[in-house]
Amino acid sequence: MSSPATDQSVLFDRELIDRYAISGPRYTSYPTAPQFHEGFGPEDYRAEAARTNRETPDKPLSLYLHVPFCDTVCYYCACNKIVTTDRGRSEPYLDRLFQEIRMLGSLFDGARPVKQLHFGGGTPTYLSDVQLTRLMDVLAENFQLMYTGGEYGIEIDPREITPDTLRILGQRGFNRISLGVQDLDPKVQEAVNRIQPNALNIRAAEYARSSGFESLNVDLIYGLPFQTAEGFLKTLESVLSTLDPDRLAIFNYAHLPQYFTPQRRINDDDLPSPDEKLRILEGTITLLTEAGYLYVGMDHFAKPQDELAVAQRQGVLHRNFQGYTTHAECDLVAMGSTAISEVGDTYAQNVREIEEYYARIDAGELPIFRGLQLTRDDLIRREIIMRLICDFQLDRKVMGERLGVDFSDYFSAETPVIRRQIEEGLLMEEGDLLRVTPGGRLLIRNICMTFDWHLNNKQQTKTFSKTI
Repeated sequence: MSSPATDQSVLFDRELIDRYAISGPRYTSYPTAPQFHEGFGPEDYRAEAARTNRETPDKPLSLYLHVPFCDTVCYYCACNKIVTTDRGRSEPYLDRLFQEIRMLGSLFDGARPVKQLHFGGGTPTYLSDVQLTRLMDVLAENFQLMYTGGEYGIEIDPREITPDTLRILGQRGFNRISLGVQDLDPKVQEAVNRIQPNALNIRAAEYARSSGFESLNVDLIYGLPFQTAEGFLKTLESVLSTLDPDRLAIFNYAHLPQYFTPQRRINDDDLPSPDEKLRILEGTITLLTEAGYLYVGMDHFAKPQDELAVAQRQGVLHRNFQGYTTHAECDLVAMGSTAISEVGDTYAQNVREIEEYYARIDAGELPIFRGLQLTRDDLIRREIIMRLICDFQLDRKVMGERLGVDFSDYFSAETPVIRRQIEEGLLMEEGDLLRVTPGGRLLIRNICMTFDWHLNNKQQTKTFSKTI
């Protein structure tokens, strides 16, 4: 393994950004989801689960549960969700989710500990305290949960949270919380149908910390209607002073109304210009850097002592469908509609539509409708992309030896692109070591795209968001 990165600085380089601002994958997986196919199904998943039990019986698990319900629609949202004020609609979903938990629990060795657990959505706190308690009970009956020492997180809506909810979750091992804030400007909130005074965010953060939660993440979005660089920095300054988050995720809003119906309620003329969005990003980087936060990568900032920043310095940071994580050693078992698992050398995705999800579960079937068995080339390129996107560097000699290939020969077709990226300032070359420059870190997706065989050699029909 190459020496861990010690320089975690980032630089806003407008010339590089203008040159490389194109569309591309976010690399929560490689190969990316457009390569999944319906030739991979439940039996393939079962076989891979059995193989991991047999060959890696001590390998821990990471569980992800998707709760698709929301009380109100946020116009910017691109998540798979069901918007309804009828809370009773969550009961049939939970019944099927419990059945899926039991089916999957029977596939994995009961001695494999659950080191990571994440509830996402939708809005996980749409569920009542009684429902969340039942959900944790069913999980505990079918998997080996850890009530201390794990990384258990949940996304919450600060508009609907009580101290009892977080106390219950804290008692069950939850120690990380993510608050969806997006923007504090009332005009912006009204334009995206998410009215959320900061007092609600402060209250939620206080509830979490008093319940023993160790880490607080705040999500913000730039590129929303009526945002300006000055206005967004006011939001950011307020978030830092009132919430003091351990991590921040600063997402670039991708306006794709042709794919996401709620976004059609956003007036294109109200969106900030591309130049204004870059001013927002530049100001954000400056403010957070001055406040002592480090750029972990892909929109994420963290305090130097945060686990993500520490893992990056140690060269053990990982990325999967949940984003950046410190648990590279886990098989990811995902449950609920549209959830994606990463078990062994496979990916498996559940059906998206809730009616089909119910039908599959009611028939006693795993609700998997597509996936992928990775080839040796996929595994090699996945490791290359993983190390680049997590470490911002790559030791070609060490990596070649680890993967059993001659790096220069195996990636001969990519060498001209690598040379150009060195010449243009995305990369630095130090012998066998490739380092991403501080200016190149904002464009890490572009660098990873160099090694994406599927992107470069197959016809792509999916529209990706801009790399910056």
